[in-house]
Amino acid sequence: MEELPSVAVTAAAGVQGDFRGVVRQGPDGRKRQPRRQVSLIELESWHAALHDLHISEDALLPWHARRGNLCVSGLRLPREAGAVIVIGPNCRIEITMECDPCSRMDEIKPGLMAALAPDWRGGVLGRVLDDGEIAVGNEVRIEQ
Repeated sequence: MEELPSVAVTAAAGVQGDFRGVVRQGPDGRKRQPRRQVSLIELESWHAALHDLHISEDALLPWHARRGNLCVSGLRLPREAGAVIVIGPNCRIEITMECDPCSRMDEIKPGLMAALAPDWRGGVLGRVLDDGEIAVGNEVRIEQ
């Protein structure tokens, strides 16, 4: 995992450089956009999980240890499939499901998987509806 100041996000490939978001051909020959193209986590949820584990926010356990693509702050992500998040001027991402924390979280810190489980703290997964170049500091909003 690496932090980038900006990145391209596309319906064809998800977050640039992350193979999980690439559209693949199904067994029937049709291209299928994965439901897990982009993962987003709230910084506040990350801090809440760390607090539950008695880890200070300034400890050396950055949000990307969660293995998420994007981290937002100051905004509560919707907790339902179908909601649309807009990042920057034109990148639109449809939430497809909750991002359930996996056992790898306990490899990072014992108890982290359980600390990320309540109230969608592990974040959300989504598919890209509209491509866009996004950057740290871009406006993030929920489309109504």
